[in-house]
Amino acid sequence: MAEKTTGEMKATLGLTGLTMNAMALIAPGAFLWLTFYGQATEGATSPSMWIGIVFALLLCLATAVCYAEMAKLYPGTGSSYYFAEQAFLNHDKAWRFARLSKFIVGWASHLYYWIYPAVMVATTGIFVGYVTGTLWPNFMNASNPGPAFMMLVAIIFTFGVAYIASRGVTGSTAVNIAINVIQISALLVFSIMAIHYRIGHPEGAGAFQWDATSADAYNCEFQTDAKSNIVRDASMTPLCKKDASGAPVPYHISYPTNDSMGNFLSHPNAKSVISIHNFGWMFVQANVAILILVGFESVTSMGGEAINAKRDVPIAVIVSLLVQGAFCYLVEYFAANYALSSGYTMQSASGSAAPIGDMMVLIGDAVFGPGHGRIFMLIEAFTVFLALIGTTLSCINTGARVTYAMGKDQEVPEHFGILHDKTLSPHKAIWTLAVISAVLGCVGLLMVFGDAGAPTDAAIQALPHGFWSSFGYLTHDKMAALPNTWTTITLASNFGTFLLYGLSCLTCIVCFHKHPKFNFVKHMIIPIFGLVANLVCMSFYLIGPFMGYGTKMEPYLALAIAAVWAIYGGIYFAMNSKKTGRTTLVTTRA
Repeated sequence: MAEKTTGEMKATLGLTGLTMNAMALIAPGAFLWLTFYGQATEGATSPSMWIGIVFALLLCLATAVCYAEMAKLYPGTGSSYYFAEQAFLNHDKAWRFARLSKFIVGWASHLYYWIYPAVMVATTGIFVGYVTGTLWPNFMNASNPGPAFMMLVAIIFTFGVAYIASRGVTGSTAVNIAINVIQISALLVFSIMAIHYRIGHPEGAGAFQWDATSADAYNCEFQTDAKSNIVRDASMTPLCKKDASGAPVPYHISYPTNDSMGNFLSHPNAKSVISIHNFGWMFVQANVAILILVGFESVTSMGGEAINAKRDVPIAVIVSLLVQGAFCYLVEYFAANYALSSGYTMQSASGSAAPIGDMMVLIGDAVFGPGHGRIFMLIEAFTVFLALIGTTLSCINTGARVTYAMGKDQEVPEHFGILHDKTLSPHKAIWTLAVISAVLGCVGLLMVFGDAGAPTDAAIQALPHGFWSSFGYLTHDKMAALPNTWTTITLASNFGTFLLYGLSCLTCIVCFHKHPKFNFVKHMIIPIFGLVANLVCMSFYLIGPFMGYGTKMEPYLALAIAAVWAIYGGIYFAMNSKKTGRTTLVTTRA
């Protein structure tokens, strides 16, 4: 294979291409589907899901302004890693810290960029498991797919996307443009339908209710036995309750806030959806929601491939976040939360591999007629799969380019700084990241239904028996005692995000300190807000569980992963400095 150890990437991306690459990573089509489950399982905090996204959005907007401002001064490949070096190197007094600062920022960014793709491929495994179970229920359960099957899908998906990434950024951009148009259109259709369903079904109206075992919606009351268990036929389809005349008893919808155990079920009105409810709940939800908003900064890693980087990269950073975050997500999450009811509660969502898919079936049956909701869901699912390709492709491209920049500087092994002779892609970094993503993705799927998402023993017993469909499932109590591995790697990636974004806000302050273009609002007030907001979210990993907010095992494990990464980074930096004969502080200013 021909390689280039020198040379530069080719400038091919205009404003549209840059913006679409960033929008693909933010991908509302994929993240509404995948993150709703994770947010639903965060204990009692789920009523604050929408406002948690708003807080995470404000945090990201502050950080996006910092990235956009630094990109105006220092366009190039490497994103925050490159900015950290230039900000200190061009500072009158702090220039000696240029190497140390860029390594800290670059190393911290890898906690985010190297785990984030693993979250995506693990989610793809869950998604494909859900769709497979919907199409072939005798082979796979849609609500609780088999871990072995999901791992196999994750591995195949990882290397398929890595192949696309290795072909170069031009082909990746064309894929991302098509995916963005399709996914935004599809999810807006669902949002309109969800809001229409809630408005058209007031308290007491005839409606549909969800049955997780058969993964379908029914417009009748279920027949139950003496122990209140649903009576089913041989195919596990629930039987309808009959009235005195023998006709099925219709199901009537309601909007209860909590059940007898205090678990949140649904919002009584639209105001409840957008309310704070509890500030602690908001911060916990923001800790998960940050996953759906990150990616706007990815375009700053493509400065070397931008035709007019100084003009277009800053615009792409802000526009991508505003379109996807401030518009698409806030509309979609409002619609999904507003549509919750007694027929499909937040507790139903916390026990399903794909609550958005469930709601699509239920609402689709109500709009298009019984049996047609599943077809609607499968059409929407296809667009979600496209979105998963786009977001995984974009984050692999971004992560590989940051690693490439560090490889060129010999801050990580030198072979990462090599470009392919024909595609000019950092192919060695891409394939290394693919292996890491596949391994961590499988780790995330080991106990994806652990902790609060543990299925009941009855649901476990009802799983189709076989290696691909049921291997890895324990009893309910054992699974409830184990951490949710998907949430764990998600929180580890998110901690890396908060760390990187906080450092980037700090870098922006250093960058514009005593600079001729200094603006007090853009270069001091906004970066300080971003820094504080990131620090607050990071602190909730530690103090949130003590205060009874959210789950406990997953944030502590995520903190442990971050600590190990930091310790290893310090050791590697010291050993690499000694090996290459470089000093920690810069001795001469270029």
